[in-house]
Amino acid sequence: MSEIDPEALRRFGDHVDFGKTADDYATHRAGFPPEFFEAMEARGYLLKDQNAVDIGTGTGTIARGLARRGLRVTAVDPAKDLLAEAARLDLETGVKVTYRPGAAEETGLQDLSADLVTAGQCWHWFDRPRAAQEAMRLLVPGGRILIAHFDWVPLTGSLVAATEALILRHNPEWAGARGSGLYPAWLGDLSDAGFDCIETASFDVLQSYSHIAWRGRIRASAGIAASLPADAVAEFDAELAALLECYFPDDPTEVPHRVWWVTALKA
Repeated sequence: MSEIDPEALRRFGDHVDFGKTADDYATHRAGFPPEFFEAMEARGYLLKDQNAVDIGTGTGTIARGLARRGLRVTAVDPAKDLLAEAARLDLETGVKVTYRPGAAEETGLQDLSADLVTAGQCWHWFDRPRAAQEAMRLLVPGGRILIAHFDWVPLTGSLVAATEALILRHNPEWAGARGSGLYPAWLGDLSDAGFDCIETASFDVLQSYSHIAWRGRIRASAGIAASLPADAVAEFDAELAALLECYFPDDPTEVPHRVWWVTALKA
């Protein structure tokens, strides 16, 4: 494992359209686990009746978690297909989030309108200095930014390592392989933007995936359906199904993941 090059990943992101993966993304991609939100509550980062803005919300996994805990949440993403899936999932789970299309770097929201700004599994896709300054603009004095990730971990011999190797055979330009789930560059982003009291932490969990769900999860990733044509996605998916059946027959299987976050305060 190594640290992913954030600039290489952002350049790769110029060719990524998560709107093409909206159905698989909503159905198969596991959101942040309950342990993440419990850890945030225990640290006092999430308080009932706070105004929260979730940037790069995708299908709303962070936004829903905040709303369940009594925060008033506005969630922003440029992919309208993902926002539609997020709203559908909200109806199924009985939570209320306000969704609006927009960029992390220019949300269109009012100055000083948020007690909390969150970014889950997305900071690497942004123009990071601009996104940090936008968060600073949105936050009230004393407000908090929270950047979090929930990444698979490619341990030697694991399903993750084998899957990453297969992705790279089909899409050699993919820049997301062999990551550690740790993002030290994000601390510099927050410091450069003027944030104070920077803290970071992580913990590991096992996430259960059926074979069908793992295939859907990988189809929904940046390296496959979000950046490859449909015929190439189908060819990849068939090979992943064969790999699972031959080398990883346990169904469901436990996939190692790492939860990591960095948080800071506006002075």
